[in-house]
Amino acid sequence: MPDWSRDIFLIVVIINAVIAVIYLLWGVLLVVPMKEQKTEKEWERMFDNRRAFLIKFFVMLLCPVIGPLFFIISYLLDKALFWTAPDLEDVIFSKDRVKIQLKADEERVRNMVPLEEALAINEKKDLRTVMMNMVKGEIQDSLAAIALALDSEDSESSHYAASVMTDELNEFRRKVQSLSWEILQEEEDETEYEEMLIDYMNQVLKLRIFTIIEQRRFVHIMADTAEKLRQKDQSRLKEEQYESVCLRLMEIEDYTDSEKWCAWLAEQYPERLSAYTCRLKLYFTLQNKEAFFTTLNDLKKSDVVIDRETLELIRVFS
Repeated sequence: MPDWSRDIFLIVVIINAVIAVIYLLWGVLLVVPMKEQKTEKEWERMFDNRRAFLIKFFVMLLCPVIGPLFFIISYLLDKALFWTAPDLEDVIFSKDRVKIQLKADEERVRNMVPLEEALAINEKKDLRTVMMNMVKGEIQDSLAAIALALDSEDSESSHYAASVMTDELNEFRRKVQSLSWEILQEEEDETEYEEMLIDYMNQVLKLRIFTIIEQRRFVHIMADTAEKLRQKDQSRLKEEQYESVCLRLMEIEDYTDSEKWCAWLAEQYPERLSAYTCRLKLYFTLQNKEAFFTTLNDLKKSDVVIDRETLELIRVFS
């Protein structure tokens, strides 16, 4: 390389470095502090911060001439295309919930029949219509009914059911794993994810749509999570969560743990109906007549408000 070429190259590099340093100092010492004063909240900053200027500085050093030209051209294009601020005077931002009024699909409602009826009469057209309506709606609330369609003679309907069930159960497994991992990251006084996991698992496990082995595994995960929550803060464990753990354990025939949870429920919520009904269901299943009638007599003597189902039970066994 001739001497004059090398000299020109060094001069260009030195000038480029000076420009880059001036740009960095200008941005870090002048631009950022001025804009920070105008912005009160950290999350509202929509301008380049010190890190952005530092990154551009290194780009300019590593790419002499091309780097500065790129940023200059970008700046000029931005000013040329977006030189005016948007007029938001007529735009209203509101946190109020907006209710969208949709016209009822009368034709769809008229042609809708329960899935159980469609399966019973084995009418393919009705069954497929019901399945498609379920897929469009809230699937999780219909999983138990969709499970019935797995044994349908109509291959298309059973295919719909299998696809939906596979996706939903995979999503359930994924979310249980995710929430279980979050529980491991919690502090000793945090209980948010335990409460969330218990309620979420109960919604699906009460439908009893897993295989026996997998149902038992998930129920024990649910019970273990509830026990962790009880050890952290017993007051955070609600009556409904106690009851759901008791019933899910009974369904998988884990009567020992179910009895333990029934006792804990009666201990923490002694004057609630579920404290009696859970034990009644357990003792009836175990055919423990003495414990069943003792609990039934205690319920009749208590001041607990009894629902229609429990009242009918008392009438039958009194």
